[in-house]
Amino acid sequence: MTGAQAISREIIVSETSQTQVDKTAQEAGAGSLQLKGLTKEYGAIRAVDDVSIDIAAGEFVTVLGPSGSGKTTVLMMIAGLAEPSAGAILIGGHDVTYLRPQYRDLGVVFQSYALFPHLTVAENVAFPLRMRRKSEGEIRRKVAEILDLVRLPKVAERMPAQLSGGQQQRVALARALVFDPPLLLLDEPLSALDKKLRESMQFELRELHRKLGVTIINVTHDQSEALVMSDRVIIMRDGRVVQSGSPSELYERPQSSFVADFLGASNFLEGELQKGVDAKGWRLVTAGGLICRVPETARGSVGRARLMIRPERIALNDAIASHEHFEGRIKEIAYTGDLIRYRVSLNDRDVIGVALQNKPGNVPQASVGSHAQVGWSLEDVHVFVDPG
Repeated sequence: MTGAQAISREIIVSETSQTQVDKTAQEAGAGSLQLKGLTKEYGAIRAVDDVSIDIAAGEFVTVLGPSGSGKTTVLMMIAGLAEPSAGAILIGGHDVTYLRPQYRDLGVVFQSYALFPHLTVAENVAFPLRMRRKSEGEIRRKVAEILDLVRLPKVAERMPAQLSGGQQQRVALARALVFDPPLLLLDEPLSALDKKLRESMQFELRELHRKLGVTIINVTHDQSEALVMSDRVIIMRDGRVVQSGSPSELYERPQSSFVADFLGASNFLEGELQKGVDAKGWRLVTAGGLICRVPETARGSVGRARLMIRPERIALNDAIASHEHFEGRIKEIAYTGDLIRYRVSLNDRDVIGVALQNKPGNVPQASVGSHAQVGWSLEDVHVFVDPG
């Protein structure tokens, strides 16, 4: 039995009577989750630092961050597989901070899926129901229902090794959902899949969430996964929450250069914020001599800053109507199918990326080394004075 399988068994199996498990689940309530000042220390290392999060019943929330941000440690503490150094965990308003994993009644899907290789698909899915001492009739009914829901009604008698990666992922989901948990925890559930299947499964998970209404807490480092699937995204860095909001809010209104850089492609121009004496007014002046106007929100400050603009918000050779436009030369062109990506050198130091939808009439005639004009609207510009 692998480590993930053992952990999965610990979550599913109760050492006491089914009556106690049912009572614990009932007391825990359904769906909502609160983390209050959650902290986890490993010796001198503070992996999670005073994290407070409120998640409403029925929300699909993704905790997103780079490696070492503390996101997986938060998930392990919610699951009961790591004990907090400080703080509290409340499910349905009831404190479960020190409740053992099997009494939290949570569904969990691990990155490795943790399927039992010696059991059939149906036996894997039935496992948590058998541990809860459900009747054979109820087990057969619920296993059939959940396998139908995850689109695997014909593989019930197969072994896990006979399944594709996507099918194994669906079986792990079915096992985590078959006993109707109030919360479903997902630990990088799509990372082992190829790109095309991963994108397809993002929509399938979203559809499952709509059908079941279960609260889902997903942990990932994949930005596109977080944007596609989530009602709300919580971004972590160095053990702390740095910003939380809807996918569009985080993408369109990042509060720091870290969030802007981590969530999607970004262009950064670094320089000095200055109050101009000419028509440009407040502007950012780069080391390469580029002078860029800044939005009202950035005016009033002086000193080092970073101007950010998304590549898809930049016009190429169609910039006359833009608030800002600059001359340059094309350094690189990359064809990615749905997009054409350009890197345009504006001077010896400042290079900017442009992303254009690959559709008729939208892609200008251009080649590496050719002259180009880029432009953007001031409303698409963000300025950060934080160190990043």
